[in-house]
Amino acid sequence: MTRGEEGKPAQYDPSFHGPIKNRGCTDIICCLLFLVFILGYIVVGIVAWVYGDPRQVLYPRNSTGAYCGVGENREKPYVLYFNIFSCILPTDILAAVQSGLRCPTPQVCVASCPEASWTVEANQLSLTVGKVFYKGNRSFCLPGVPSNMVMLDSLQQELCPSFLLPSNPALGRCFPSASVNFTPPQLPGIDNASVFQAVSGLVDSLNARDISVKIFEDFARSWYWILIALGVALVLSLLFILLLRLVAGPLVLVLIVGLLGVLAYGIYHCWEQYRQLRDSGAPSLSEVGFTTNLGAYQSVKETWLAALIVLAVLEGILLLLLVFLRQRIRIAIALLTEASKAVGHMMSAMFYPLVTFVLLVICIAYWVVTYVYWVSNASTPGCEAAPVNASCDPMPKNSSCPGLMCVFQGYSSTGLAQRTLFNLQIYGVLGLFWTVNWVLALGQCVLAGAFASFYWAFHKPRDIPTFPLSAAFIRTLRYHTGSLAFGALILSLVQIARMILEYIDHKLRGAQNAFARCIMCCFKCCLWCLEKFIKFLNRNAYIMIAIYGKNFCVSAKNAFMLLMRNVLRVVVLDKVTDLLLFFGKLLVVGGVGVLAFFFFSGRIKGLGKDFENPELNYYWLPIMTSIVGAYVIASGFFSVFGMCVDTLFLCFLEDLERNDGSRDRPYYMSKNLLKILGKKNQAPAADKKRKK
Repeated sequence: MTRGEEGKPAQYDPSFHGPIKNRGCTDIICCLLFLVFILGYIVVGIVAWVYGDPRQVLYPRNSTGAYCGVGENREKPYVLYFNIFSCILPTDILAAVQSGLRCPTPQVCVASCPEASWTVEANQLSLTVGKVFYKGNRSFCLPGVPSNMVMLDSLQQELCPSFLLPSNPALGRCFPSASVNFTPPQLPGIDNASVFQAVSGLVDSLNARDISVKIFEDFARSWYWILIALGVALVLSLLFILLLRLVAGPLVLVLIVGLLGVLAYGIYHCWEQYRQLRDSGAPSLSEVGFTTNLGAYQSVKETWLAALIVLAVLEGILLLLLVFLRQRIRIAIALLTEASKAVGHMMSAMFYPLVTFVLLVICIAYWVVTYVYWVSNASTPGCEAAPVNASCDPMPKNSSCPGLMCVFQGYSSTGLAQRTLFNLQIYGVLGLFWTVNWVLALGQCVLAGAFASFYWAFHKPRDIPTFPLSAAFIRTLRYHTGSLAFGALILSLVQIARMILEYIDHKLRGAQNAFARCIMCCFKCCLWCLEKFIKFLNRNAYIMIAIYGKNFCVSAKNAFMLLMRNVLRVVVLDKVTDLLLFFGKLLVVGGVGVLAFFFFSGRIKGLGKDFENPELNYYWLPIMTSIVGAYVIASGFFSVFGMCVDTLFLCFLEDLERNDGSRDRPYYMSKNLLKILGKKNQAPAADKKRKK
């Protein structure tokens, strides 16, 4: 690539001394568009709160649409299905859950679920409902059924259940218990094996009440120990980053030597296996041929020979890279050391992810609440001649339509808000992606502005501005909201396109042929690569915005050209940083995980009564919680450190192009970097001081 294709290097500017303070607003049109969109997003939320009803998600409903557990049914929090098998036999459990557990059978609110099995007997069909149900303490008929109605009529009109099964409440609904022995009723078209299979699957999928209680108990007994484990993760992450200024070089060397050692051992192991198989006269690859039993290839000598060759090639490539890129590796290590110093001077930056986390929680919680309010139910068709979607009497009269009953189907869909529900939900999804990506962009730009002020301080830490993080936050919000919204919108559109493609792939997976699957896989791969590239470009564009205060397009172009002019340094720094941060995450998460395992499993003895491990139902639960929490904390800290490294790297490249070490144009980089590059500043220290 020629210099013209890569863009022109940055020119010396005597007025530049770090992040520019006298800057103007950028991408104003996009800023206004984003603000208008946010106002529309708020209006969507208001409309959802006015026309929506979250009780559709929180409470079950009976056949008339009344909620169980609230209002007049306050004392009846559970729903009983007259014929639970009509819900689960025609379809699978997952489909029943996704349909909101709606069934083509009458449903009634009850105070408690049936505790014993019961089936109406032949001699009871001529009795009244009052004698069979009400006097037997079985309040399971629909409301308003008179006590003098004949049982046969009530069963034909489906006003009362024909059988009851011992049930347990789950998700506000009465589901049969598979653990209770009972004889299911002999119903037409339903065999006992199907009944037991359906009940068992339903209970296994949904009846998690006992497990949830035990999980809650475990958290109640161990929450403070989990907090201690997360505190240990926080301290370890912070210590690892701060100690990098001392151990970055040796640590990278140990990791590289360890990687070479692992590859060398792999080569030795492959050679030993190959030699043993060769000397023992093991069959060759041509004798074994092609087989689906992959284990058979372990006894083929050519398998180990091929593995040996691959590992040897990797070992050779790694050694060559170390020889030819040793200077760039030293620069990468020096930048990591410098980043550790920058974090040490700006400790508040390490806790900025808390601000990002709070903003993300607000964005996601707002979308979730709005979506819950927008939940609607689709109506289902009945008999074509029957008065569907019309007011009806729960006590049906004679009808030519068999099985006709008054059942709640859904809320009205004739209003303006209901007719545009799908469009509003699409608007909400775009709002979720755009706001979340904007919050992440804000964090990157703020951190970049703070760390850039560290690099461009000539005398550190004396020339570092006061409260650099707060100044960068205010500067970013005041001038660059539009630029952040521009980058976030581009990324959001790509992510939504990926989501739509995944949805289409999921829906058409069963109907696709091999060629269609290949095409779909290529599209998904291309969009994945595009998303990764846009994230990389946006990240570096935000750094340039934080430093120079230019719009998004110009900043993205300048950052990309600057990186292309130093592509080898970019690759080396990226891989060395990834290796180091991966080791750091492994150290923090592994350390906390091992400590939590030995403590919660009771393997640490003699700590005293105050430090005894709590008695738990599932000791792995706090262990997994501690591990996940440690990973989240380590990722938050190391994301700040990674942003610091990327910012200092771009500043370092700009420093090389802007300055030459002369009296008028001294380098801002550290003495260690100057030494590695073989450069030095000619001006004496007294003459180098620059005032901001």
